[in-house]
Amino acid sequence: MKKIKSFFNNRGISLSAKKYFVDAFSAMAMGLFASLLIGTIFKTVATHTGIEFFMKMSTYCTQVQGPAMAIAIGTSLGASGLLLFSLCVVGACANEFGGPLGTFIITLLSCEIGKLVFKRTKVDILVTPTVVVAVGVYISFLIGPGISYIMEICGKTIMTFTELEPFWMGMLVSASVGIALTLPISSAAICASIGLVGLAGGAATAGCCAQMVGFAFMSFKENRWSGLAAQGIGTSMLQMGNICKNPRIWIPPTLVSMITGPIATCVFKLTIGEGNAVSSGMGTCGLVGPIGLASAEGNGTDEPKT
Repeated sequence: MKKIKSFFNNRGISLSAKKYFVDAFSAMAMGLFASLLIGTIFKTVATHTGIEFFMKMSTYCTQVQGPAMAIAIGTSLGASGLLLFSLCVVGACANEFGGPLGTFIITLLSCEIGKLVFKRTKVDILVTPTVVVAVGVYISFLIGPGISYIMEICGKTIMTFTELEPFWMGMLVSASVGIALTLPISSAAICASIGLVGLAGGAATAGCCAQMVGFAFMSFKENRWSGLAAQGIGTSMLQMGNICKNPRIWIPPTLVSMITGPIATCVFKLTIGEGNAVSSGMGTCGLVGPIGLASAEGNGTDEPKT
């Protein structure tokens, strides 16, 4: 076991759950933010201003969604040089066949397998890209469609139940996604993976906003305006250290999210539009959540469009 551990360490493979499921997953969200999410903002601006340049930027952002996530994941895993650049192809293929979660799993596997050959031969310029791309594309063909199908079913199930039981599901979705937002994982990546839009997406957004705005105002006395901005339009993850010391401070924002969820689903009928699921898990971060709600058609009507 020591020899095996030493072998992996020498090749930069940590086999760490935190590295894979916290660092890499959070990095994937940054890749989503730098591509699909910012593209959504550009598209919203273009829709309301009629400026074609913003629409072109939105198109290019959407096209590089897969490679952006792959590069972000690879960077978090310590990939560099040819290994990192080869992941662009893997990301493009994995995202097409497996969606965001497929991109995460396939990029992670391709990156770690690529480390086994990276800089180990005199023809590394041929070996590393060949191995990484071949592994990534093959795994994408093999498991990508299955991952995408499972995530689609999960998302549709949640959205269907939310339509049928908007009060209770609004409460559950709002609280769950809000908690995920504050935890050191990516709620945006989770929502994007299952395609959480429609009424359920509106509830998720409400829960995330409750967490971020709640913590921002709760700590205003101690952190003042800088803390208000950092948490209110940044991230409530900044409170994780304090939550670990005193978990009770998490109760008020979570209770508020359980209230805002049903209000979003039953009173205002807020929805997130198709293709904009990542906004469901962003809350007020960069005002992405409110922008996603504002850009969705049908908000406030008796029959929200999903």
